[in-house]
Amino acid sequence: MSTGRDYRIEAVDYATGAAPLHQVRDVVFVQEQQVPRALERDALDPLSHHVLARDAAGTPIGTARLTPEHRIGRMAVLSAWRGHGVGDALLVALLDEARRRQWPDVSLHAQVTAETFYARHGFVPEGERFFEAGIEHQGMRRQLAGPASIVHRAEAVAIATAVVTQARRTLVIYSRALDPGLWDAPVVVEALRRFATRQRGAQVSVLLHDAGTPQRALAPLIGLGQRLPSVFAFREVQDPVDLAYTAAFVANDDHGYYHRPLGHRFDGEAGLAHAGRARQLRDEFMQMWERSRPVTEYRALGL
Repeated sequence: MSTGRDYRIEAVDYATGAAPLHQVRDVVFVQEQQVPRALERDALDPLSHHVLARDAAGTPIGTARLTPEHRIGRMAVLSAWRGHGVGDALLVALLDEARRRQWPDVSLHAQVTAETFYARHGFVPEGERFFEAGIEHQGMRRQLAGPASIVHRAEAVAIATAVVTQARRTLVIYSRALDPGLWDAPVVVEALRRFATRQRGAQVSVLLHDAGTPQRALAPLIGLGQRLPSVFAFREVQDPVDLAYTAAFVANDDHGYYHRPLGHRFDGEAGLAHAGRARQLRDEFMQMWERSRPVTEYRALGL
């Protein structure tokens, strides 16, 4: 059992405890989203691992399940409790259970409106969007064992969001020119803003090959750095050895990283539970950081 400030998460045996699960699911799926009850319940329910969130009074407020197909689903939180971390706690409980079972990965069908929520937890999109029970969905997958392969921009945006969200206090970004399509993606910029404003003592260090191009393009990350100068620091490489470096990456202080061998491309590898690789990239970053120059021109840029 895990607990939040005003709620607790517990595993539920479906054979004896199905009623509170369906109590929540009926409100969210059947009443709110107009999903037919015949579609909301299926043969996988008795075979799945279920978790339930209860408030301080013991009232069911959220639920989710993990199926034998290695799929997370039926994620439902009552409207009054959305935005309080209940969904995050339910998802973490299922990811912990999947790791306990030593599954290499898990997948899910995310309602498009919840895609960013799952991206923050390390799920990357796969395949085209589709409709399920009349609602648009996106298939997503989270790697649990070994690094994940990143190929497309949508995957890159999702995993960068996850690495930023996972950071505790420090984040390092090595980029050629703030990578259009990645570091200007609204969901990534918002993740950086949330990290910078919610984490006490947060520090984001950004090392660039070319500081002029993003300045001329009015890159949103520069504007964010202007508004939060105590959090963001920008430098530009100048050592010939560093100028020959072709890769790009982001790494945090909590086991997360995303590395691209060719900095002008999105394809690479990433992980959220790889302390050694994240530490190696941070150490590599700091060596180059010490040889670089502060980008003082960003401080005066009027956006």
